[in-house]
Amino acid sequence: MKILLSCAFILSIFFACKKPKLIDEPPITYTDMYTIVGRKIYNYNTPKQYIGANALHTFGGGSYDMNSWKLDIVREFVGNMRDNPLTGAVLQDATGSYLHPLQKVVDSNRLQGKITLLCPFRWDGTVATEYTGKRPTTVSWYAAHKAKLMEWATHFKNQPDVWLELWNEPYRYDRTDGYTDAIWVAEMNEMVATIRTTGNTNIVLVPVAEQGQDESVLINKACSFLQNKKNILFDIHAYEKWLLVANSAMGNRLQQLQQYNIPVLFGETAPVNAGVLMNPTPLLDSLYKYGISTCAWLWKYDTNDQDALLTTNGMPNNTNNNNWGSSYKLFSSKPRNP
Repeated sequence: MKILLSCAFILSIFFACKKPKLIDEPPITYTDMYTIVGRKIYNYNTPKQYIGANALHTFGGGSYDMNSWKLDIVREFVGNMRDNPLTGAVLQDATGSYLHPLQKVVDSNRLQGKITLLCPFRWDGTVATEYTGKRPTTVSWYAAHKAKLMEWATHFKNQPDVWLELWNEPYRYDRTDGYTDAIWVAEMNEMVATIRTTGNTNIVLVPVAEQGQDESVLINKACSFLQNKKNILFDIHAYEKWLLVANSAMGNRLQQLQQYNIPVLFGETAPVNAGVLMNPTPLLDSLYKYGISTCAWLWKYDTNDQDALLTTNGMPNNTNNNNWGSSYKLFSSKPRNP
């Protein structure tokens, strides 16, 4: 309670610790294209809920086919952060992957009216350098990662429809890496500062703990973390730690995030993780109710991948996955609920 009382009067945290109100204050007119105010994403002076999907456009393809699903945000899988060019020609890396320039990916998404969220998944394209489950400051490429973040931030700082994510799914799910909330604060602060030193004021996605699934760090630390920061959005991933709990427990967790006015986006959810089949539909229903922006895993044409939203021939993929394709298409086709 002392933490809440000491932070509630600090206006610079964009109301992150404010007690919930039954009626929101009328929105102020914001001149920025995208702004985080309280727990909401504003497009100029209008609060928005964005629905999208994770995609693999850095390896090729475009987002035109997402229009029929009414998707408006694309979280782009960057599978080789080190080598993926910003501009210029398509490159082939040591793994044989063709890497399309990030600016070209952004331009393609923008042409279709979509926001691009760039997220690093692997450092050099190899499984050994996957970001998930790793504590940032302990990996050998951390300094180089920050340098690349700075390069991204400098290049895209005048393109507000490009949002940058610090890291995909940091820290182990079981906290056996010595994780503490204090470590999360220090490491996330350092990476946010790396972006902001370039003058980039775009929205920055800050991942939560336990490989993206533990939002408790936000209840404990979001208030202080948001002080003197602008346009921070926290990224939560909903797999077994969300989808295998009782609906009432899941609802209570979402409600708590809303009550504390914590700005979140659910950057990933899908019906299968670590071989376990789950049902994301109750979560999607709650996210819609609260107007929380969401991205599905994964926009991919692959009948044999239970998490792929599409079959090989482009129909919603409902193969052994709790009708995932049809469920998400229905979710994305609803009117947005800000």
